[in-house]
Amino acid sequence: MDSYVGLDVSLREVSVCVVDEAGAIQSERTVAADPDVIAALLDAQAPTVRRVGLESGPTSVWLWRELAKRGLPVICIDARHAKAALSMQINKSDRNMD
Repeated sequence: MDSYVGLDVSLREVSVCVVDEAGAIQSERTVAADPDVIAALLDAQAPTVRRVGLESGPTSVWLWRELAKRGLPVICIDARHAKAALSMQINKSDRNMD
């Protein structure tokens, strides 16, 4: 089964969320902001990853390049576009929204 990964990147840590094709969460972890650590986690948790998405930010270009070098299907998403796309969902499942 294919997996999709979202990365929430900060300078020191990266929150990694792996979901399946139906959108069910398979794994959530926080790891060091190190491309080797992230790639190893994805190899173990999402061996059939179809797409890895990360928001644009100060370290996005560097991290995108490093993950792409490791063969991951990574894309960078502008935060404003991501918010607009998520707001169009009927059943928004953001835990922070109440």
